[in-house]
Amino acid sequence: MKPDLLSLNVAARRPSAFAARPVLVVDDSKAQRKILQMQLTRWGYQVTEAASGDEALALCLAQDFDIVLSDWMMPGMSGLEFCKAFRALPREGYGYFILLTSKSEKAEIADGLDNGADDFLTKPVSSDELRARLRAGERILGMQDELVEKNRLIGSTLQKLQELYDSLDRDLIEARKLQQTLVRDRLRDFGAGKAALMLRPSGHVGGDLVGSFVINPHRIVVYSVDVSGHGVASAMMTARLAGLLSGASPEQNIALKTAADGARDAWPPAIVAGRLNRMMLEELQVDQYFTLCYAEINLETGLATLVQAGHPHPLVLRAHGAIERLGDGGLPIGLIEGADYPQTSVSLQPGDRLFLVSDGVTECPNPQGEELGSEGLIRILKHNSVLHSQDLLEALLWDLNTFSGGGVFPDDVSGLIFDYLGPAPDSS
Repeated sequence: MKPDLLSLNVAARRPSAFAARPVLVVDDSKAQRKILQMQLTRWGYQVTEAASGDEALALCLAQDFDIVLSDWMMPGMSGLEFCKAFRALPREGYGYFILLTSKSEKAEIADGLDNGADDFLTKPVSSDELRARLRAGERILGMQDELVEKNRLIGSTLQKLQELYDSLDRDLIEARKLQQTLVRDRLRDFGAGKAALMLRPSGHVGGDLVGSFVINPHRIVVYSVDVSGHGVASAMMTARLAGLLSGASPEQNIALKTAADGARDAWPPAIVAGRLNRMMLEELQVDQYFTLCYAEINLETGLATLVQAGHPHPLVLRAHGAIERLGDGGLPIGLIEGADYPQTSVSLQPGDRLFLVSDGVTECPNPQGEELGSEGLIRILKHNSVLHSQDLLEALLWDLNTFSGGGVFPDDVSGLIFDYLGPAPDSS
């Protein structure tokens, strides 16, 4: 079995058996100090002598000793008092303290242990017993060395992880800024209608997307997308979809086509959903899928043709106060090959509003775990129906935050409201 790198590192730092460890011998008897000094030096220790507790304490203030051998009975500061003072000193590593004594009563030994002694040796000191006690001390000091090294490695690893986290956090903040540019205009004016947009990721970046684009002067598209999952992978998919449904790059827009007369035209919503489904399954071949609500609106007639693909039901907020729910649910995009996406139509009258929303709203839970649901959403919309669409979306966020008990929403929240104003009167 090969030794691990940690063991090799610790072994490289630690002296070989009993070698080079600094030892302090404290005894008022010069002869006793000399006997101990000779034995310890022969075993490879670096020995320093002190004739009193006060002298020993001064030495300990200037140098760290791994092992201390101290007589108990000394003039002035006793070995027990020195031991207590030694334990109070600031030091990086542990110091193993052995008291030398002729005392053998259990109460006195307990008193010594209580004041910080690690072991005892009875005088006169036996060479074999001394060596055995030193081996015990070496084992404890060795374990302490390993613990210090492990703590150092843990600290170093945590520092590297923190640096990595900080780097990722900075990248995610920039990614959030970039994702917000996908919904650069929170209010778009099409003349005969206006679209107000709202996007609130639950984390740095999210998988929701709302947007619109112009087909021609009389027809526009509004849409709402919710990619499965959260985080960077979902955000990258929304960026890809934003490009595929962009009015700024019509040649890349999966919904647009050129009519026979050369004018810009668009595929019907059901065809668009089918094309996106094939792209997900045949070209991208990722584990993700997304839900979609896609509506083509004729600005002259107010006719809106929609496809709902697993997305929450679109709502029509009528000018007279009624709220209608549209669609039959449908299948998400990217799950089933050849899936069918039926269309539905609704006629908008001037003053009516079309509302598309992600399930981060309808499935938002309160502190008891109960979801807001479609009925809860309708209550919020009715309560705030007098507000302009931009203000209505802000009010929805406030009410949703109150419903959830505050804090970060568990899922991305997005919505789009299209106000149909009707065609401008003929100036002729």
